[in-house]
Order: sequence, then C-alpha cells, then structure tokens
Amino acid sequence: MVNELEGILSFLRGAEQLKNTLRTSRTSSGRHESTAEHTWRLCLTILLFEDQYKDIDILKLVKICVVHDLGEAISGDIAAIDQFEGMDKGVDERKDLEVLISPLSETLQNEILALWDEYENASSKEALLAKAFDKLETLLQHTQGKNPKDFNYGFNLTYGKKYTDYDQITSKLRALIDEDTERLAQDNGTI
Repeated sequence: MVNELEGILSFLRGAEQLKNTLRTSRTSSGRHESTAEHTWRLCLTILLFEDQYKDIDILKLVKICVVHDLGEAISGDIAAIDQFEGMDKGVDERKDLEVLISPLSETLQNEILALWDEYENASSKEALLAKAFDKLETLLQHTQGKNPKDFNYGFNLTYGKKYTDYDQITSKLRALIDEDTERLAQDNGTI
C-alpha cells in the first residue's frame, strides 16, 4: 500500500507541471494560460451541460477531459496553428503520458491510457463530446484573451469544426463564439 501511495504522489508531482505548461492562448489579463487552466474550464463547461446530455456518462466524460492533455506535462503543448500536415502530435503525447503515469499501478495506468486513447481516437460519444467542448473552450478563450496584435483569428473560424458540429448544442455554441471571433478578426484585419 505504501508503494502505491508513493507512486500516486510521484505521478501527482509530475502532473503538477501542467500548471507550468503554457499554451498560446492568453487570459483576459494578457498572460499565457496553462494547460491546467484550460482543463479546469473544460471540465467546468461539461458540468454546466450535464442535463442536456442524459445519454452521456458524465463521469466518464469528465475523466476523459481531465486526462486528455496530461502528456503535455512532459513536452508541452503544440498549438493547432503550429501543427503541420502529416504531424502526429498524438504519438509523442502518448509516449509522454506513458512516462508520466509510470509510477502508478498497472490498473491506474491502464485506466488513464484507455481514457486517453478513447479521446485521441474519438471512439465513443463521450470522447466526441470531449473533443467538441475542448475546441469550444479554446475558441472561447481566444475571444476573451488579450491577444497579440498579429493573432490569427481567421484560423479559429475553421479550427475544430468537424468536432464542434457534434450536435445542435455544440453547433449553436460554436456559432455564438464565431460571431465574436469574426468581429475580432475584422477588427484585427485577419479576414
């Protein structure tokens, strides 16, 4: 039991790096947000829509959201706009996740990897919804953040659309966020 507890503490110490892992998104005060902050608001968003998704296992959805970016604690985040054709960010991120969870019991490792794989492969209703809200949270942050003058708002108008078109709710949220994005893009001269 002591070894298992030590393994959990070791994992949690490693996962703490998500607080230091900065994304390109900026907060309303202008500082870069951390992956941990992104994950927190993603989970908060999920809780707000629980009643609209009676056919979804909300606990599983929250678990998927909690683990979806854990691998970034090792090598950091690569912004969508910086990813290139043929790049498989997921392969490296999964390897990093395996390193991060190595202090955990095999049972916990398998659970976390299964949730992460489900998200990465969009292989369930919960994973698809997690991807939709993950993209929506990012887009929302881009409309709230104090971004640099050359921020590419135009990119956001197509980013993640295949996921945010998950259903009527996510599509309507996307449309509302896109209104703000279009306004910011016009003000910024990026469309």
